[in-house]
Amino acid sequence: MEPVIQIRGLSFSYPETAAPALSDIDLTIEQGSFVAVLGANGSGKSTLAKHLNAILVPTAGQVLVDGLDTANEDDLLGIRRRVGMVFQNPDNQIVANVVEDDVAFAPENLGVPSEEIRRRVDSALRQVGMYELRMHAPHLLSGGQKQRVAIAGILAMEPEVLVLDEPTAMLDPRGRREVMDAVEALCRDRGITVVLITHHMEEAARADRIIVLAAGRLVMDGTPREIFPQAERLRSLSLAVPDGTELIESLNAAGMELPMDGLTDEECASIIWEGLCR
Repeated sequence: MEPVIQIRGLSFSYPETAAPALSDIDLTIEQGSFVAVLGANGSGKSTLAKHLNAILVPTAGQVLVDGLDTANEDDLLGIRRRVGMVFQNPDNQIVANVVEDDVAFAPENLGVPSEEIRRRVDSALRQVGMYELRMHAPHLLSGGQKQRVAIAGILAMEPEVLVLDEPTAMLDPRGRREVMDAVEALCRDRGITVVLITHHMEEAARADRIIVLAAGRLVMDGTPREIFPQAERLRSLSLAVPDGTELIESLNAAGMELPMDGLTDEECASIIWEGLCR
């Protein structure tokens, strides 16, 4: 796959803090991939996310989006069109009183012709499963539905990359599942590159690749099946492991010899069952 984002020696410091928020990050993200970013509070996850569409620019190093430099003001519009961001609270991104008007807001401001806006709005709402509620008032929707509307508003800009900064943090389990199903489908079915900042291990398990940050540094990088079996190291970084992984680890400590590569509850249950039947 072709790289869509290239990060070279990225360091960043906030003016009010002595310690750098990010230190010497090297990272390439391929087009169409689904990357989850994990880390304890203060690890630099959100700071990294804000560098991907030039909300922040590096103190040192470089971030390139399709070859466009985020530090170059002349490239800013092209970068923002390529990389869309969704934040924790969907209420902060909803600006209209009708769902379809909210989704149309960004392309209207980009000067997209009316007929094209209509096509984009309908397409974006269908992609997140909200087309049937296009005439509803956003404030009457559930949290998960609001977040899907916020995602549709970004999709209407037709970005190559969707960056989500803990988009399910304020949602209940059903809302989290709704949003994650929509996000994963955008990557798998539409080829949109997804960068997900999360603290939910079951969400990270759905990704192709997991990046782990600690104190502003990239400390782990691999597939979920490579990262999650390293339970002790994750705990040393103040991170949890999936419940199924933790259960298998406990059974192994009690004398069983079970593989640690299960990701979903179903996979872990199958591993335990097979171990008991041996």
